[in-house]
Amino acid sequence: MFLINILLVDDHTLFAKSLSVALDGYNEIEHFYSTQDIQGIGQMVCDKNIDIILMDINLGNLSDTDGLEIASNLLKSSPMVKVIVLTGYDLPVYRHEAKKIGISGFLNKNISPDDLISSLIHVSRGNTCFPSESNEIMIEDLTSMEKKILQLISSGKKRKCVADELYMSERTLSNHLQHIFEKLDVSSVVEAVTKAIQLGYIPPIC
Repeated sequence: MFLINILLVDDHTLFAKSLSVALDGYNEIEHFYSTQDIQGIGQMVCDKNIDIILMDINLGNLSDTDGLEIASNLLKSSPMVKVIVLTGYDLPVYRHEAKKIGISGFLNKNISPDDLISSLIHVSRGNTCFPSESNEIMIEDLTSMEKKILQLISSGKKRKCVADELYMSERTLSNHLQHIFEKLDVSSVVEAVTKAIQLGYIPPIC
Protein backbone atom coordinates (compact mmCIF):
# COMPACT_ATOMS: atom_id res chain seq x y z
CA MET A 1 0.00 0.00 0.00
CA PHE A 2 1.19 3.50 -0.81
CA LEU A 3 1.61 5.67 2.29
CA ILE A 4 1.52 9.32 1.28
CA ASN A 5 2.72 12.41 3.12
CA ILE A 6 0.56 15.37 2.11
CA LEU A 7 1.19 19.10 2.53
CA LEU A 8 -1.71 21.51 1.95
CA VAL A 9 -0.85 25.13 1.07
CA ASP A 10 -3.99 27.23 1.52
CA ASP A 11 -4.87 30.57 3.06
CA HIS A 12 -8.12 29.34 4.63
CA THR A 13 -7.52 27.81 8.05
CA LEU A 14 -11.03 26.37 8.25
CA PHE A 15 -10.65 24.58 4.93
CA ALA A 16 -7.32 23.11 6.04
CA LYS A 17 -8.88 21.84 9.26
CA SER A 18 -11.90 20.45 7.41
CA LEU A 19 -9.69 18.60 4.94
CA SER A 20 -7.59 17.18 7.76
CA VAL A 21 -10.73 15.81 9.41
CA ALA A 22 -12.09 14.48 6.10
CA LEU A 23 -8.89 12.56 5.36
CA ASP A 24 -8.42 11.24 8.88
CA GLY A 25 -8.88 7.48 8.89
CA TYR A 26 -7.76 6.85 5.32
CA ASN A 27 -4.97 4.30 5.60
CA GLU A 28 -3.33 5.60 2.45
CA ILE A 29 -2.38 8.88 4.17
CA GLU A 30 0.63 8.58 6.45
CA HIS A 31 0.73 12.23 7.52
CA PHE A 32 -1.32 15.29 6.57
CA TYR A 33 0.23 18.72 7.12
CA SER A 34 -0.93 22.21 6.24
CA THR A 35 0.95 25.49 6.14
CA GLN A 36 0.50 29.18 5.42
CA ASP A 37 4.25 29.83 5.56
CA ILE A 38 5.04 30.26 1.88
CA GLN A 39 8.74 30.87 2.47
CA GLY A 40 9.07 27.70 4.50
CA ILE A 41 7.46 25.26 2.05
CA GLY A 42 10.73 24.00 0.61
CA GLN A 43 12.20 23.26 4.03
CA MET A 44 8.99 21.56 5.14
CA VAL A 45 9.06 19.34 2.04
CA CYS A 46 12.50 18.10 3.11
CA ASP A 47 11.86 17.86 6.85
CA LYS A 48 8.52 16.03 6.53
CA ASN A 49 9.38 13.92 3.48
CA ILE A 50 6.42 15.35 1.61
CA ASP A 51 5.27 13.30 -1.38
CA ILE A 52 2.48 15.51 -2.71
CA ILE A 53 1.71 19.20 -2.21
CA LEU A 54 -1.90 20.32 -2.55
CA MET A 55 -1.63 23.94 -3.70
CA ASP A 56 -4.37 26.54 -3.94
CA ILE A 57 -4.10 29.14 -6.70
CA ASN A 58 -5.40 32.23 -4.92
CA LEU A 59 -3.43 32.50 -1.67
CA GLY A 60 -4.90 35.81 -0.53
CA ASN A 61 -2.53 37.81 1.63
CA LEU A 62 -0.05 34.97 2.06
CA SER A 63 1.89 35.81 -1.08
CA ASP A 64 2.27 38.45 -3.78
CA THR A 65 2.34 35.64 -6.35
CA ASP A 66 -0.21 32.94 -7.08
CA GLY A 67 0.03 29.25 -6.31
CA LEU A 68 1.02 28.34 -9.87
CA GLU A 69 4.16 30.48 -9.72
CA ILE A 70 5.03 29.14 -6.28
CA ALA A 71 4.51 25.59 -7.54
CA SER A 72 6.72 26.24 -10.55
CA ASN A 73 9.56 27.40 -8.30
CA LEU A 74 9.08 24.42 -5.98
CA LEU A 75 9.26 21.95 -8.84
CA LYS A 76 12.57 23.47 -9.90
CA SER A 77 14.10 23.28 -6.43
CA SER A 78 12.45 19.99 -5.37
CA PRO A 79 11.85 18.00 -8.57
CA MET A 80 10.96 14.80 -6.70
CA VAL A 81 7.88 16.29 -5.03
CA LYS A 82 4.58 16.22 -6.90
CA VAL A 83 2.14 19.13 -6.92
CA ILE A 84 -1.63 18.97 -7.34
CA VAL A 85 -3.63 22.17 -7.66
CA LEU A 86 -6.65 22.06 -5.33
CA THR A 87 -8.70 25.16 -5.99
CA GLY A 88 -12.11 26.70 -6.38
CA TYR A 89 -10.88 28.54 -9.48
CA ASP A 90 -11.34 25.68 -11.93
CA LEU A 91 -10.74 27.65 -15.12
CA PRO A 92 -9.21 26.52 -18.43
CA VAL A 93 -6.30 28.97 -18.41
CA TYR A 94 -5.19 27.76 -14.98
CA ARG A 95 -5.35 24.11 -16.06
CA HIS A 96 -3.44 24.99 -19.20
CA GLU A 97 -0.71 26.78 -17.23
CA ALA A 98 -0.54 23.97 -14.65
CA LYS A 99 0.23 21.42 -17.36
CA LYS A 100 2.87 23.67 -18.90
CA ILE A 101 4.87 23.94 -15.67
CA GLY A 102 4.75 20.24 -14.84
CA ILE A 103 2.04 20.07 -12.18
CA SER A 104 0.71 16.54 -11.71
CA GLY A 105 -2.99 17.26 -11.23
CA PHE A 106 -5.75 19.83 -11.06
CA LEU A 107 -8.73 19.27 -8.76
CA ASN A 108 -11.72 21.33 -7.72
CA LYS A 109 -12.23 21.89 -3.99
CA ASN A 110 -15.70 20.39 -4.18
CA ILE A 111 -14.17 16.94 -4.81
CA SER A 112 -15.28 14.15 -2.46
CA PRO A 113 -12.72 12.69 0.01
CA ASP A 114 -12.88 9.30 -1.74
CA ASP A 115 -12.17 10.84 -5.14
CA LEU A 116 -9.38 12.96 -3.65
CA ILE A 117 -7.73 9.85 -2.19
CA SER A 118 -8.03 8.08 -5.54
CA SER A 119 -6.40 11.06 -7.25
CA LEU A 120 -3.58 11.19 -4.69
CA ILE A 121 -2.82 7.50 -5.19
CA HIS A 122 -2.98 7.93 -8.97
CA VAL A 123 -0.47 10.79 -8.87
CA SER A 124 1.79 9.06 -6.33
CA ARG A 125 2.16 6.24 -8.86
CA GLY A 126 3.56 8.63 -11.43
CA ASN A 127 0.37 9.51 -13.28
CA THR A 128 -1.35 12.83 -13.83
CA CYS A 129 -4.87 13.77 -12.84
CA PHE A 130 -6.64 16.50 -14.81
CA PRO A 131 -10.31 17.04 -15.67
CA SER A 132 -11.56 15.48 -18.87
CA GLU A 133 -10.64 17.64 -21.83
CA SER A 134 -13.62 16.66 -23.93
CA ASN A 135 -15.25 19.88 -25.11
CA GLU A 136 -12.36 21.80 -23.52
CA ILE A 137 -11.79 25.26 -24.97
CA MET A 138 -8.55 25.39 -26.92
CA ILE A 139 -6.31 28.04 -25.46
CA GLU A 140 -3.68 30.01 -27.31
CA ASP A 141 -1.45 31.83 -24.86
CA LEU A 142 -1.91 35.56 -24.52
CA THR A 143 1.22 37.62 -24.01
CA SER A 144 1.75 39.52 -20.76
CA MET A 145 0.94 42.76 -22.61
CA GLU A 146 -2.29 41.31 -24.02
CA LYS A 147 -3.34 40.16 -20.55
CA LYS A 148 -2.59 43.62 -19.15
CA ILE A 149 -4.66 45.27 -21.86
CA LEU A 150 -7.62 43.01 -21.11
CA GLN A 151 -7.35 43.66 -17.38
CA LEU A 152 -7.27 47.44 -17.88
CA ILE A 153 -10.20 47.39 -20.29
CA SER A 154 -12.20 45.14 -17.97
CA SER A 155 -11.74 47.72 -15.21
CA GLY A 156 -13.74 50.18 -17.32
CA LYS A 157 -10.93 52.28 -18.77
CA LYS A 158 -11.35 53.78 -22.21
CA ARG A 159 -8.99 52.84 -25.02
CA LYS A 160 -7.16 56.17 -24.93
CA CYS A 161 -6.55 55.83 -21.19
CA VAL A 162 -5.29 52.28 -21.65
CA ALA A 163 -2.97 53.36 -24.46
CA ASP A 164 -1.61 56.26 -22.38
CA GLU A 165 -1.06 54.05 -19.32
CA LEU A 166 0.84 51.50 -21.40
CA TYR A 167 2.85 54.18 -23.26
CA MET A 168 1.62 53.18 -26.71
CA SER A 169 -0.38 54.77 -29.49
CA GLU A 170 -4.04 53.97 -29.95
CA ARG A 171 -3.13 52.36 -33.27
CA THR A 172 -0.70 50.00 -31.51
CA LEU A 173 -3.38 49.22 -28.94
CA SER A 174 -5.81 48.40 -31.74
CA ASN A 175 -3.25 45.99 -33.21
CA HIS A 176 -2.91 44.27 -29.84
CA LEU A 177 -6.69 44.03 -29.53
CA GLN A 178 -6.94 42.46 -32.98
CA HIS A 179 -4.43 39.80 -31.95
CA ILE A 180 -6.44 39.19 -28.79
CA PHE A 181 -9.65 38.82 -30.82
CA GLU A 182 -7.98 36.26 -33.09
CA LYS A 183 -6.59 34.21 -30.20
CA LEU A 184 -9.85 34.19 -28.27
CA ASP A 185 -11.97 33.79 -31.41
CA VAL A 186 -14.12 36.84 -30.66
CA SER A 187 -15.05 39.98 -32.57
CA SER A 188 -15.46 42.71 -29.95
CA VAL A 189 -13.97 44.06 -26.73
CA VAL A 190 -17.04 42.98 -24.75
CA GLU A 191 -16.75 39.42 -26.07
CA ALA A 192 -13.01 39.42 -25.37
CA VAL A 193 -13.46 40.50 -21.76
CA THR A 194 -16.29 38.02 -21.23
CA LYS A 195 -14.25 35.13 -22.59
CA ALA A 196 -11.14 36.24 -20.69
CA ILE A 197 -13.11 36.04 -17.45
CA GLN A 198 -14.47 32.60 -18.36
CA LEU A 199 -11.00 31.32 -19.18
CA GLY A 200 -9.34 32.91 -16.16
CA TYR A 201 -7.08 35.42 -17.90
CA ILE A 202 -8.62 38.16 -15.78
CA PRO A 203 -7.79 37.09 -12.21
CA PRO A 204 -10.43 36.71 -9.49
CA ILE A 205 -11.06 39.79 -7.38
CA CYS A 206 -11.33 37.94 -4.07
